[in-house]
Amino acid sequence: MTLGEAKVGSTVVVTSIDGDGAYKRRIMDMGITRGTSLYIRKVAPLGDPVEITVRGYELSVRKNDASCVEVREA
Repeated sequence: MTLGEAKVGSTVVVTSIDGDGAYKRRIMDMGITRGTSLYIRKVAPLGDPVEITVRGYELSVRKNDASCVEVREA
């Protein structure tokens, strides 16, 4: 399952990040790394962006970026 497919109110754990080097690095710089727990706070009405809580702060991630982050239920 990807981050974009996760349900609002669920907690997930990052298993992998897809993409090329620079793209993957940008996502990792936001604090989204393998093994990190993410809480899905809300999704905008049209599905973009997704608001998550990661490492104690809120972060909005575009749907395109969210689809590159593979997650599993916590």
